[in-house]
Amino acid sequence: MLTYRLKLSLAPVRPVESISMTSPQKIQSAGHQAKRQARPWVERLARAGYAARGIVYIVIGVLAFQSAFSAGGRTTNSQGALHTIAGQPFGRILLSLVAIGLVGYALWRFVEAGFDPENKGSDAKGIIQRIGSALSGLAYGGLALTAFEIVTGSGGGKDSSQQDWTARLLAQPLGPWLVALVGVGVIGMGLITLYKAATAKFRDKLKTEEMSAIEDTWITRAGRAGYGARGVVWIMIGWFLVQAGRHSNARETRGLPQTLDTLASQPYGPWLLGAVAVGLVSYGLYALAEARYRKIYF
Repeated sequence: MLTYRLKLSLAPVRPVESISMTSPQKIQSAGHQAKRQARPWVERLARAGYAARGIVYIVIGVLAFQSAFSAGGRTTNSQGALHTIAGQPFGRILLSLVAIGLVGYALWRFVEAGFDPENKGSDAKGIIQRIGSALSGLAYGGLALTAFEIVTGSGGGKDSSQQDWTARLLAQPLGPWLVALVGVGVIGMGLITLYKAATAKFRDKLKTEEMSAIEDTWITRAGRAGYGARGVVWIMIGWFLVQAGRHSNARETRGLPQTLDTLASQPYGPWLLGAVAVGLVSYGLYALAEARYRKIYF
């Protein structure tokens, strides 16, 4: 009888151990699902933001391609792309939708910075990435404001050039070193972007299991071309910043339009600019794919 009672008392031990081993994974999975259900508006805004960002890049790329082969386009930046959208038939309606999307993207970048939904961590690398997300949020928030100003006719024409803020930074103590350091950081971003293009690491953030084989192939190709073009542009912009810091001359900096113009002025310049323009259009198409297939955990 004593032996029988001991067996009964020990019987429940195994199920308890089995449950305790799997419960953390279940709790974590349930937590992610609860977050998605609790904040669906964040996901909708983020996806609208990726779509709006894609449209802006496509416009920039198409205009640059037209400029490369004298087809009536011009090199421009994001603000110029917004003005181009506004000038199309029903442009103000389209630009209003783009502006809302840009607000969504800015908010999503702030969510990434503040709540770390992708678990970038709190070590040095994670903090730098989250600061980058916050800065991106500020930039796209400003772009959204410009879009709304264009729609309402209250402005949108003022664009503080890269030379302006470089000049202000050069005027600070250790200004030339700061400008050169920013340039080195931008070059680093460009190299990381080229690495993503070469390895297709961007696919890790996509729901590839929901894609068809053809979609997967072409989205990967668009991402490679897009990240490659952006990497080249970032490296060139960073190099010009380093030179501006070395020579304490803000006029040596180049924004996106001037960087594209520099490409066009090289031997085989139209072909170089055309290739980068195709890459920028590809990046815009990839951003549209992100609007559909991006993993968003919040």
